[in-house]
Amino acid sequence: MRKLFQIFAVAILVSLTALSCKNKATEASEVKNDERPNILYIMSDDHTSQAWGIYGGILKDYVHTPNISRLADEGVVLDNCLVSNSICTPSRATVLTGQYSHVNGVITLGAGLSPKHPTIAGVMQRGGYQTSVIGKWHLKQEPTDEFDYYCVLPGQGRYWDPVLKTKVNWQDYMDGGKPYKGFSSDVIADMTIDWIENRDESKPFMMMCHFKATHEPFDYPERHSDKYRDVDIPIPATFYDNGAETTGRSFKGQSVDNLKQRYLDATADPSLRKDFMAYPELPFSVDGLTNEEARYKTYQKYVKDFMRCGAAIDDNIGKLLDYLDKSGLAENTIVIYTADQGYFLGEHGWFDKRLIYEESIHMPFVIRYPKEIPAGKRNSDIIENADFSALFADYAGLDYPDTMQGHSFRENLKGNTLDNWRKYGYYRYWDHSKDRPGHFGIRGKRYKLAFYYGNALKVNGYTKENQPQKFWDFFDLEKDPKETHNAYNDSEYQDIIKTMKVEILKQREILGDTDEGNEEVIKIIETYWNS
Repeated sequence: MRKLFQIFAVAILVSLTALSCKNKATEASEVKNDERPNILYIMSDDHTSQAWGIYGGILKDYVHTPNISRLADEGVVLDNCLVSNSICTPSRATVLTGQYSHVNGVITLGAGLSPKHPTIAGVMQRGGYQTSVIGKWHLKQEPTDEFDYYCVLPGQGRYWDPVLKTKVNWQDYMDGGKPYKGFSSDVIADMTIDWIENRDESKPFMMMCHFKATHEPFDYPERHSDKYRDVDIPIPATFYDNGAETTGRSFKGQSVDNLKQRYLDATADPSLRKDFMAYPELPFSVDGLTNEEARYKTYQKYVKDFMRCGAAIDDNIGKLLDYLDKSGLAENTIVIYTADQGYFLGEHGWFDKRLIYEESIHMPFVIRYPKEIPAGKRNSDIIENADFSALFADYAGLDYPDTMQGHSFRENLKGNTLDNWRKYGYYRYWDHSKDRPGHFGIRGKRYKLAFYYGNALKVNGYTKENQPQKFWDFFDLEKDPKETHNAYNDSEYQDIIKTMKVEILKQREILGDTDEGNEEVIKIIETYWNS
């Protein structure tokens, strides 16, 4: 009897072991067969569409962007991808959270994203994806645990021998981390490849590779230093824009002349040559030049530096694409390249971003996914950066949280635009100064209307004296693509302006941007809405 019991026990043990092994094998098989696509999301800083080549323009024959062109040839280019708040930190927060600035709380450059705030990385992680971010973070506080791995720059970071911070050496703000030898774009791309190479291969991945370039001071590696040495770069048609007096717009804007002064200040005082004033190839002089000649010389320097800086990004996009090819990952990896917003390269005599003008709000965007997306196509639907998170969830086959506000444009990329797809993109710039007032508005494919309320928010310390004297800008982008004439008072547009004012209020209600509790802004709206 005892022997019989032993035989029975052994039989049960063998059966349980076999069942356990079968279950584990099944689980391993299920994991191994997770054929959902990987996502490589590459984002630069300020690398505006005018410097991509694939969007045309006066720089298209000068920029060095063969790998961006390769992505465009192999994927889809978005012609109307818009940022909802054209400044680095808020844009990045919107991409991660799928929420507009007023919802995620990151409304100005000085704000930070709480590590407790849900992000699309968490949605992907809980859905079985391995998640990572390497490079520029710029959201002040430590990345959430929704990233399995992070290695990020403190603040803006520096171009040479960048300091990057991981979980093991994190300290808040500018402290912590360690330096890595080399040029930042090269370092970040190499670290991205290293992480993909050593990932958990049983899971699909979402890797966010964020370059510091092409942010001011527009530095570049030695290999691109000889580009454009004996070339005069053409200037935009609006380069000598004389200001609001001739265009009728509601504000002054930030002139290229301000950048000229930064160059001169950094030349005079070497102690300033750090962070965003660590400009390459100083000293800089405009001695003996007229104001127009000095502006022209400033433009030649910063646009050439900008394009050299962008060429280094393109090098590394090529490096990443080559790696995907060699590793066999290319077919099942979605590759996106975009910038966190646009940037003025002399248009209207300006540099920087922030404004609802085209060069500032247009996010250049190209996406490649050989299994699904047609090659060599362009899409003109209005897409916003809040939509990126919804697209990621859609490709991953995951439910998109109700707390997020984006809409997947997966079908749009295949040429199947829904009848009820948005007709206008909503924009709000919260930060404020007299030259670039706070404003909100909408931009459609032809018309744009913006209200410059110019309220001095307590969070940025400006005073009421900085409020604008004019409040409305309206542009017909078909007749006036360079936005040189504020047509708000033109009789032919009064009906469309009335319709668009209603649409602005509708969008504010839908998105929840109603300024509840901000009595000063509400009062300004009541006073000047029909002015």
